[in-house]
Amino acid sequence: MSSHPHDFIGESRRLKPAVRTFLVCHSYGSVVCARAPHGLRVADIVLCESPGTGYGNAAGLHTPATVRAGRGSDDWIADVPHMKRQPPFADIGFATDPVPPEFGAEIFAAGDGGHSDYLKPGSPPLKNIARIVAGTAKSAEPSGERHA
Repeated sequence: MSSHPHDFIGESRRLKPAVRTFLVCHSYGSVVCARAPHGLRVADIVLCESPGTGYGNAAGLHTPATVRAGRGSDDWIADVPHMKRQPPFADIGFATDPVPPEFGAEIFAAGDGGHSDYLKPGSPPLKNIARIVAGTAKSAEPSGERHA
């Protein structure tokens, strides 16, 4: 089997057509996940503590998936400059912060934890990510995070 996400998800759907597929993307993984969804059939893309996605807004991901974002109030990633510059030989930065409303993601409550607390057993963000994965999440739950 190929390691390309489209092949993996396509094969999963072939084997189990009713499967609900989602991407949970943590930290720099949100940059990687944001490059994958073009044409990828997933229900949700969950961005946790993201430095940005490389796109200016959720629509830039070109996906029918619901894009969700959350950040704990004690996460240092909020202090990272969310910008993108393209000097002649490289790209610098990962563009817009996905948590503020202008990005267009649905916000999930991520509690008051820090950068490594999102998947901590019993934590508010893990409970809310589990709700998203289960398809029982309420949209735009208050999150208490700070916006950079």
